[in-house]
Amino acid sequence: MNEPDWNHIRAFLATAETGSLSAAARQLNLTQPTLSRQVAALERDLGVLLFERLGRSLALTEAGHDLMHHGRQMSEGASALSLAASGKVQSIEGKVRITASDVMSAFVLPPVLQQLRQRAPRLTIDVVAANDIRDLMRREADIAIRHVRPDQPELIARLVQEATAHFYAAPSYLARRGRPKTLADLAEHDFVNFADTERSIGFFGPLGVHLTPENFRIGSNSGLAAWELVRQGFGIGPMADDVVEQSGGVEKLFPEQPPITFPVWLTTHRELHTSRRIRLVFDLLAEFFTVK
Repeated sequence: MNEPDWNHIRAFLATAETGSLSAAARQLNLTQPTLSRQVAALERDLGVLLFERLGRSLALTEAGHDLMHHGRQMSEGASALSLAASGKVQSIEGKVRITASDVMSAFVLPPVLQQLRQRAPRLTIDVVAANDIRDLMRREADIAIRHVRPDQPELIARLVQEATAHFYAAPSYLARRGRPKTLADLAEHDFVNFADTERSIGFFGPLGVHLTPENFRIGSNSGLAAWELVRQGFGIGPMADDVVEQSGGVEKLFPEQPPITFPVWLTTHRELHTSRRIRLVFDLLAEFFTVK
């Protein structure tokens, strides 16, 4: 097996992250035939198939998924090495706006923000805690952390985590209403609404939890307020496990059940490749979520 070329690995990573050769070529400022040759050369050097074509899109093979993890580590290491070698980390300054849900902003992000303050003390971070999707194209934020992959070709998206969640309730609620023994029992319980009722019912249905508007007597468009209502015993709510680790005050229901899983996408504009401050923050966030 030949030693892989770093340019070929970059071509592979861009293709995997964008999902198409044309988008990856635009990202790297290459022609599509050139990028396609680089990916093919990497497959030839490694002796494995990295992609399979599904219609007009590309899907990673099992070997591709394995290489993706190692390739990201190489990319992040190269970026960190470049910054450290040039002594630029301490000198990076300016503002970077990160948008995430209010719950994630309050309970998940603080540890990585502490790392950012240590790595780049002259950098200003503005956390836009919002549950709606802020428009990166209009620069309402520089980096977005979301559970849906954007489809605009001008944006770069990286899947950094498959997070887990469970149903939770406060001890006071369980003492008053009893502990449900099966998912079917949840139809007889109160829920706190984190969004509009129709969306919530649609979300729970595929999980085997069949609810009606009668189950939702209280809620909020603020995730923080809704989660506090769960913690205060108003009803049951699903929540990411890493949020519960930081906030506490609730008990996990059905710990033997497989967790609810959902993706965490890190998204930014193509300026990632020209702005050192955005690159630093993006890479540090990617590392933080990947190793969690």
